[in-house]
Amino acid sequence: MADPTRPLPNLVPQPDGSWVGHTVLTPTAMHTRGLFTMPPSKVVPVIVVPGIMGSNLRSSTNRNGPANRELGRGEAAWRAPNGTFEGLYAAHVWKNRKPRTRQLILDADNLEVDDGGRITLPDDAGRYGATIEEVRKRGWGEVHWDSYGKLLYELYIGLNRTFEMDVHDKSRVLRGHWRDVMECDPARWGVRSIEKITEKELEKHADYYFPVYASGYNWLASCEESAKDLRKRIEQIIGFWHQGTRQCHKVILVTHSMGGLVARACARQMPDSVLGIVHGVMPALGAPVCYRRIACGTEKWSPSNSSVDNEKAQCVAEILGEVPASTMAVMATSPGALQLLPNHLYPKPWLHVHMVSRVNNKDVGRDVVHLPVGNPYDMYRDMDSWYRLVDPQLVDPADKYRRDVNKIKHAVRTAIDSAERFHRDTLGSYYHPNTYVFYGADQAQMSFGAVRWVARDPGKGAVFTEANVRDAARTGYAASGGRRVRVEGRTDLHFVPARQDVAGDGTVPYQSGAAPGENARQVFDIRGFDHQGAFNHDAVLLLTRHLIVKMVQALP
Repeated sequence: MADPTRPLPNLVPQPDGSWVGHTVLTPTAMHTRGLFTMPPSKVVPVIVVPGIMGSNLRSSTNRNGPANRELGRGEAAWRAPNGTFEGLYAAHVWKNRKPRTRQLILDADNLEVDDGGRITLPDDAGRYGATIEEVRKRGWGEVHWDSYGKLLYELYIGLNRTFEMDVHDKSRVLRGHWRDVMECDPARWGVRSIEKITEKELEKHADYYFPVYASGYNWLASCEESAKDLRKRIEQIIGFWHQGTRQCHKVILVTHSMGGLVARACARQMPDSVLGIVHGVMPALGAPVCYRRIACGTEKWSPSNSSVDNEKAQCVAEILGEVPASTMAVMATSPGALQLLPNHLYPKPWLHVHMVSRVNNKDVGRDVVHLPVGNPYDMYRDMDSWYRLVDPQLVDPADKYRRDVNKIKHAVRTAIDSAERFHRDTLGSYYHPNTYVFYGADQAQMSFGAVRWVARDPGKGAVFTEANVRDAARTGYAASGGRRVRVEGRTDLHFVPARQDVAGDGTVPYQSGAAPGENARQVFDIRGFDHQGAFNHDAVLLLTRHLIVKMVQALP
């Protein structure tokens, strides 16, 4: 009878095209043989592209470039917190950082991707050959672990283990994690039916090796620059694997949120090097929450939140900035952040001014002003109206522009011009021909489909029209992101931002998430997750593997 065998950890790829395996010596009395499995020579790298704030950033290590005025060379600038304890600590730290400090730390001009972020592999990782050293080389430390760690690890395990041998009759059987994909109810993916993957398709899938990477980017800089960096990473990865007897010509991109915009711009530059893209919760047309956070500070609650979720939202607001003085100091001149504003294709109008009057002992509301009218970027460039996106007086607490109003306005308009070019020219309506999209349209995850400034009529006989409300003079800021204005020089109003108003994922409204429509091979409306946690949702993970198998069928 043949000696039994035991699987050994994954072989590790070498730059010369060879593979190296590591194991330990066993006593001579042990007759169980170790078995290394040689990966296929045909390789399709899978690259995860995170969303805004999902990439770790540090001050630039390039001594020939500008230095960060607040941090030492290579010092961490941004690492989203992992877990409750880190979240509470980060909220405490950022809450006590004044706008000046925020501007100095999060200055796009002197930041770079930080690959030293936390990686927490499961206890069984060694069994599958996953080591911190190896996955860090693949960029896993560049991204927020709580948001992407589960996705990275499950792709690492799932994509490269398709069949196994039955211990009893030595026949080939399909592994359980693939049976879960094949048996998934399409309703969990927000569709009535879907073309199931077959065992024959999985046989072709098993002919390929799928190394899994993460590719972070400087999310404060323009997505156009981030797309160029992603292109370089793709070329490096393909070049590494296209050695020796290996074959590697295309990659698969799996994107989250803003990463979808980066990936679309990159794929437009090199479509033949991309086999396909899975876009998750992408703000395809931008999101009004971006205007809301810059103009008013970060929202602290949602009508769809539980009390625990609102406590988390409070911590998020403390980290990102609770008041416009904190958010404008960072976002007003950051092209990447401004590229998340509703673009020229987002359904208009989406910014409203709402007046509430008391009529017959009842509150009666009406929208008085509807914006934007015409080009939305002209509204963003307007720094004079009371409802303006950016207040020049709040942009430069760190004196980067010497508090020169003309220089500040020029910097803001330059960043907005960059956003308009990116939306209109770099992206346009382009989607890779092999695109799949999933988004949220969940009433339990309300989002801003529109932003409303709401004020109560003081009942002093004043008449409010579109003209006099638009021309009102701002007299100051108020709590919770509110603004005080004076209409026709005599009537004072206090405007506050209204709450979230449409279904979505808590950040991206359904209008933007579903926008790819006919440009995608298939669009999935998945419920039950919040925006940041999309790739921690079991149905999403099953769908991602399902779609990768379908993409592979197009290969020769």
